Amino acid sequence: MPRTDTPRADAPGADAPRAAGPGTDASRADAPRAADPRAEERPVLGRFPGPLRYLGYAALAGFALLYLLPFLLQLVNSVKTDPDAAAHPMSLLPDGGTLASYRRLFGLADGVENVPFLRWLGNSVVVTVLVTAGRVLFDSMAGYALARIRFPGRRLLFAFVLAVMAVPGVVLLIPKFLVLKSFGMFDTYSGMVLPLLVDAAGIFIMKQFFESVPREIEEAARIDGAGTFRIFWSVVLPMSRPSLITLTVLSFQGSWNEFTHFLVSTQSSDHDTLTTGLAHFVAGGLGSGTQYPLKLAAALVSTVPVAVLFFCFQRHFVRGANSGSSKG
Repeated sequence: MPRTDTPRADAPGADAPRAAGPGTDASRADAPRAADPRAEERPVLGRFPGPLRYLGYAALAGFALLYLLPFLLQLVNSVKTDPDAAAHPMSLLPDGGTLASYRRLFGLADGVENVPFLRWLGNSVVVTVLVTAGRVLFDSMAGYALARIRFPGRRLLFAFVLAVMAVPGVVLLIPKFLVLKSFGMFDTYSGMVLPLLVDAAGIFIMKQFFESVPREIEEAARIDGAGTFRIFWSVVLPMSRPSLITLTVLSFQGSWNEFTHFLVSTQSSDHDTLTTGLAHFVAGGLGSGTQYPLKLAAALVSTVPVAVLFFCFQRHFVRGANSGSSKG
């Protein structure tokens, strides 16, 4: 007769209760409930009750209007007449608007001394484009070298970079002037551009991002025969688009608004940028009187390029500012 094996009472696991597996009711009861992703995606004010939420939105709108008030006053006063701007500088309603200040600014006015604003604008554009391109290139190369290439004194060199970030820029004005004077670069475009081509903050930003890139990607490219510069240029650099955009915006803004360096590196009016030209203008270099509409019109036009660049790349700027904070 065929033999049938019946489990013995003392056999291990014969009458033992089944362990709670991942699909049993006990495991479902003990497992913590997953957080609702919709609750995490809601804004902070959206988690409060209705009255508090509306009060928060009202407070944010009030602070936004308070922040925009100087820009509105600048715009309104730039289209006022000189007597109206001097008598009512805080009024948001001009008494008969005029574009005379903008016509004089761009050299279209007749019978009055025009402002060399276009020359200032051209110098600022040339210097800013060259400085921005140089900073993006050299800061990226220096950041990658400090992050990936092993060489003696690498940590000491990075410590020097951090130390430069801690030094106030005004301390270096006189040494910068002496160096430019001794090299024959004073009051030249090369003296305006070359000292600004490398930035310690940009090196730090790019180094932090490159350290967050997985090494396996570079090792795979090295197995395929790519060298160090090829890996940097063709593999790692295209992955650093958010940080590159952040560095571009910061470099453009910094060089466009630079004043102290141009003050000690130039002397003639032919090399005036928007910042130095406006400073001479406000100090009374062109005509007499307050000339509030003309000064505010020049200041308003000079802020437009930086504002447009920031709002166009705001999403990438915020993403790049947060990149490198946690290493993968």
